[in-house]
Amino acid sequence: MLDYAQARRLMVDCQLRTFDVTDIALLDAFDAVPRERFMPADREAFAYIDQPQAVGTEDGETRYMPAPMVLARLIQALALKPGHRVLEVGTGLGYGAALLRRLGVEVVALESLPGLAAAARERVGDGVTVEVGPLEKGAAGHAPYDAILVEGQVEQRPQGLLEQLADGGRLACVQGQGRPAKATLWVRSGDAFGSRPLFDATLPPLRAFAVEAGFAF
Repeated sequence: MLDYAQARRLMVDCQLRTFDVTDIALLDAFDAVPRERFMPADREAFAYIDQPQAVGTEDGETRYMPAPMVLARLIQALALKPGHRVLEVGTGLGYGAALLRRLGVEVVALESLPGLAAAARERVGDGVTVEVGPLEKGAAGHAPYDAILVEGQVEQRPQGLLEQLADGGRLACVQGQGRPAKATLWVRSGDAFGSRPLFDATLPPLRAFAVEAGFAF
């Protein structure tokens, strides 16, 4: 039987620390939260592979758990502090939400696939609010947010989410079409939004943020 505790330690030491993840609280969260608990029942053994993992399919759309090193770098870029309100977009089975909660922030986890959202509620426990709705529309009822984490690749500017940031708030996502895309950090300043690339990355795309045929940047 796989020793999951040892697998978590190897993930932290060999995938995260070697990919410039230096935040001690974040490393501790990855070491503490059992990633296998947020995998489908027949796929726990694949939880610690350093690539995205499918966690469920509904209505022809498959949701993925990001690779640990990409997820960790995105969270690190948000510079979270205890008490921050954070929106997690595309929660899947709730792994990212559980990590965020471990960091002491208030988490609203958004999922458009109702079956996955229900399963996420069972896994994340207290302290996380799971909402069901279109990902591109965010969760305005809980806004504004100090930070937003998007757990999938977006092909276009996530304007609906950006508008739910508090002044000074930050949004981390992987943005672009195809490979390679860029992990990108957006920051709100008043009514303006600035962005900067962080590192090359690829995640499975989120249908809600796909570019329509004929659309050009």
